[in-house]
Amino acid sequence: MAITISLIFIFALLMALTPNCTAYSFEIHTGKSADISRAQSAYTQQNNNIYTSSKLRPVVIVPGTGGNQVEARLTADYKPSGLVCRRWNWEREWFRIWFDVSVVLPPLTQCFADRISLVYDPHTDEYYNAPGVETRVPYFGSTEGMKYLDPCFKYITPYMSSLVKSLEDVGYVDGKSLFGAPYDFRYGPGTKSSSVGAKYLENLRKLVEAAYTSNDNKQVILVSHSLGGLWVLHFLNQQPLSWRKQYIKHFVAIAAPWGGTVQEMKTFASGYSLGIPLVNPLLVREEQRSSESNLWLLPVPEVFGNRTLVITEQKHYSASDMPEFFTDIGFSEGIARHKSRIRPLTEHLEAPRVPITVMFGTGVSTPEMLIYGKRGFDQQPEVIEGDGDGTVNLCSLSAVISNWSAAEGQTIKVVKIPRSTHTTILKNNDSIQQIVDEILSANINWKYSVLK
Repeated sequence: MAITISLIFIFALLMALTPNCTAYSFEIHTGKSADISRAQSAYTQQNNNIYTSSKLRPVVIVPGTGGNQVEARLTADYKPSGLVCRRWNWEREWFRIWFDVSVVLPPLTQCFADRISLVYDPHTDEYYNAPGVETRVPYFGSTEGMKYLDPCFKYITPYMSSLVKSLEDVGYVDGKSLFGAPYDFRYGPGTKSSSVGAKYLENLRKLVEAAYTSNDNKQVILVSHSLGGLWVLHFLNQQPLSWRKQYIKHFVAIAAPWGGTVQEMKTFASGYSLGIPLVNPLLVREEQRSSESNLWLLPVPEVFGNRTLVITEQKHYSASDMPEFFTDIGFSEGIARHKSRIRPLTEHLEAPRVPITVMFGTGVSTPEMLIYGKRGFDQQPEVIEGDGDGTVNLCSLSAVISNWSAAEGQTIKVVKIPRSTHTTILKNNDSIQQIVDEILSANINWKYSVLK
């Protein structure tokens, strides 16, 4: 672990000094990776005689939060917070703001946080980029921008690469039968959705229709991970049922946080470093609070009930106490936004009325209660753990199963993968094989039943 951290630090320093990553494209190969590749190859050979590219139904992948690259450029209106921020990437046209390994260097972490933060205007009820920052999402329609978050450091920033490779091994072709739908994951949808979120949903519909048309009118299989599952569910329920029946064959939802996570309360209260040792969580806390989609990931009372999730020396907080929680952590401005923009999305999760496979990991220690001491929310809490996938609590991962299994016109299959974490579910060979199996099964007429 110490070696890995040192490598990250050294590589990050090189990146900061030399922005052109083509000069420093590091890939580290291990025996474990080779073993996985051989296993995938054997799996591919076993199935190639059953599926051919021309018979495959198109797949559209919607990633989770932070699951695709985002680019930015700085304009004359940008006001750097310090000399380092003034120099870093200032003269470049477009640069990758998410993810760039060099942001783990403390001086650059603040620059990153300033640039990627959103600004909320209560008068227009809209979210915007920070002044002087323009953003765009590259590679829409392709999986290229979600395979690795920082393509300069493929070994330490893989995301969808294993799944994409496995799908290509069974005949899928990027841009022809396999498509990616990356997005600016800072924003959210809903009745008061930002213009960015609304535009994404429109582009997603057009992508699904184009995938259908360009593949001889074959229905599309939607595959999501994490927050992407909430986006897909909202997207599907926006479309007329006739549209869903015409264009959608199946929805594979991987590790979806249907009811939010306790981890997100820690993000808002004391910041979250994403497990990166060099990053001070308090340094990125304000940036994380500015994200509209982070509000969407907070635990909801319909799933978590009135159980205590956060404890301080003065109070206990449940998912029903969100206004008081926001006030006490110093984020009272979040109360109205959460009530008007997020709660309409989370109060009732309507079944999509397309066949769905719900897949998630279990048996991994997951934050279930946060205990803060005398220093309050400016320290990291003691964490009491329960079941889940390490990020999302089990009650949230499984929240829709009971209601949707009884919903009219809804078929559902549940696949639980023991000891699979929120991220390794997209990397480990066993879980990748199960995901590919579900996609290939959805290529034929298959009646699903609920597996409890």
